Amino acid sequence: MKSQNVIAALLGFCLLGAALPVAADVTNSPAALDTTNQPAAAPAAAPATVSVDVAAIDRERILRAAREALSLDPITITKYHAKLAEGGPNDFYSNGDYWWPNPATPNGLPYIKRDGETNPNNFNDHRKCIWQLKDNIAALGAAYKITGENRYAAVAAELLKVFFVDPETRMNPSLQYAQAVPGVSPGRGTGIIDTLHLIEIPKAVEAMQHSPSFPPEVLAGLKKWFADYTYWMLNSQNGDEEAEAGNNHAVAFWLQVAVFSEFTGNQEDMDKCRRRFKEVFLPSQMNPDGSFPHELARTKPYGYSIFQLDNMVTLAHVLSTTNDDLWTFTLQDGRNIRKAVDFMYPYLEDKSKWPKKPDVQAWEGWPSRQPSLLFAGLAYNEPKYTDLWKKLSPDPTNEEVRRNIAITQPVLWVK
Repeated sequence: MKSQNVIAALLGFCLLGAALPVAADVTNSPAALDTTNQPAAAPAAAPATVSVDVAAIDRERILRAAREALSLDPITITKYHAKLAEGGPNDFYSNGDYWWPNPATPNGLPYIKRDGETNPNNFNDHRKCIWQLKDNIAALGAAYKITGENRYAAVAAELLKVFFVDPETRMNPSLQYAQAVPGVSPGRGTGIIDTLHLIEIPKAVEAMQHSPSFPPEVLAGLKKWFADYTYWMLNSQNGDEEAEAGNNHAVAFWLQVAVFSEFTGNQEDMDKCRRRFKEVFLPSQMNPDGSFPHELARTKPYGYSIFQLDNMVTLAHVLSTTNDDLWTFTLQDGRNIRKAVDFMYPYLEDKSKWPKKPDVQAWEGWPSRQPSLLFAGLAYNEPKYTDLWKKLSPDPTNEEVRRNIAITQPVLWVK
């Protein structure tokens, strides 16, 4: 098992929002940044004795979701075009969540920001297409993995072909027009977080790719799309801005690069992700106690902290190897990903212990069955993490929570 398993002032958004200024209490001392002579501060990940049969736990919910996906009509963003979008019908478009019409102008332009308050009237159809596609492909991939029935792979291949491969209906592999702000910007780097949900697509495809019902030309088309999109992410101005963001946005950016590069076999870009985890994220985004100060500074600190933890832990899960184990990697001052899990665990177990004010939005919806608990529980052989994971709801109903949990079928991520 693979892992037993600066532009720091982009305007603030929700968990699928924007970057924050660097918090003053993050340790950035030379000792903290020096990763060349690590002490043996973190115990090595123990041989696995904690075992979680995810397939058995989720079997009914997987098959129920897959049955619904079998009758799904093809999904394409070309069915929805926003009147304010500057791109073409195949270009993804969305609006920044916390931006609202200006009440002081006749046409409402330029939009103004209200941090933490999502504008329900913003264009959201392309995001919904991604979420719907991902949820259904993940369910079909999970169903194929646990049953071996080719009908799931056949339907998934057709949905994927329409969304990613066919020239007339596919989404172009770029996000130039994501999280646009009318009257301010046609699209911003912060919008790249809108494709975070796509990280589960490669995992589902990997589960189905050897099915005789999954055409090799579709697989080739998918690998080209994700390779092209990753190249755009790493070589565009919007991508540069997001890659260097000071908070959860940069983590979500590099998590996408990691998963997409793994899918396309790009080891060089995966190595970039490992260096980013060790040389940037741990030193600049984590406090000595394991908290994430940039997330704690927001109007939704609880949800932001959970979101950041999930993505940091998933990076460790995806990128760790026998020779480069991010689970045990530790800075000289003792910071490591285990501290981050330990910091949030009591508040995931009992939200009433959270020391800050409740989030201004979706407070009641958190926590859900966070993937960080499962992945860390397996990696650290820690049953209290996996036991809590089992107790939490796998299918949150709050839309804000749902859109901030990119992993819906954990069986695709574990062996």
